[in-house]
Amino acid sequence: MRNVPLSSVEDLPRAVLAIATDYAPGTVLPRHRHRRAQLLYGMSGLMEVTTDDGAWVIPPYSGVWIPAGQPHQVRMQGVSTRSLYIEPQAAPRAARQCEVLVVSPLLHQLLLAAADVEGLHALGGRDEALMTLILHEVAAAPSMPLSAPIGCDAQLARLCRAFLKAPDRRISAEQWAAQVHRSPRQFSRFFRQQTGMSFARWRQQACLLAALARLSAGESVTSVALELGYASPAAFSALFKQRLGQAPSVFQRQVRGEGQGD
Repeated sequence: MRNVPLSSVEDLPRAVLAIATDYAPGTVLPRHRHRRAQLLYGMSGLMEVTTDDGAWVIPPYSGVWIPAGQPHQVRMQGVSTRSLYIEPQAAPRAARQCEVLVVSPLLHQLLLAAADVEGLHALGGRDEALMTLILHEVAAAPSMPLSAPIGCDAQLARLCRAFLKAPDRRISAEQWAAQVHRSPRQFSRFFRQQTGMSFARWRQQACLLAALARLSAGESVTSVALELGYASPAAFSALFKQRLGQAPSVFQRQVRGEGQGD
């Protein structure tokens, strides 16, 4: 199905529905939730997903797993998507939070093919087999470390959201500790309890999220590195490649549609 509103097909008696949708740059899908679980796959551009638990940036040829009932907002930057909507009892992943997934070449091709499957597709034939195989591939997909959990504490959440809007790796844990009236040691334990990671690791994740968005918008690697507070473009590029498995320049080529083919 292509460019079909989910609301018009969501209650069809099928475990998996596939919908292809094209979005103009800057499109924002306001906070909403689905009864079904969703795999949101972007073949071009960049998606930014925000939930109560954190922020996720999804580069091209990656997908985001959104559990059933999870409230979320999505900002599209020139994205062509292939989405799966899966009945909760058929969901192939048990995660209660969003996950960024690596989409294998096989899963990529399956998602392309699924866009031509009707919502009320025949059972017992090729289309049902295709959807079953897709569920197996989604279950096997590895996750990528591209989240910045926000935590439940209101004061800390405000600091996290402000940082996500204007990230700077030069901001220290000691600065935040003073703002929440804790000693550095107390803050270190508190931050890990709230987010599941150290402040330094979280700061690095948040800067990488911002870098992905800025690189996809066409900013140069040098500009992004310096704006985020890295000592040099080379230091930024080395970290980017270490964490994401590719150089920033390669990522930019993928965003421009020069990566994996259809």
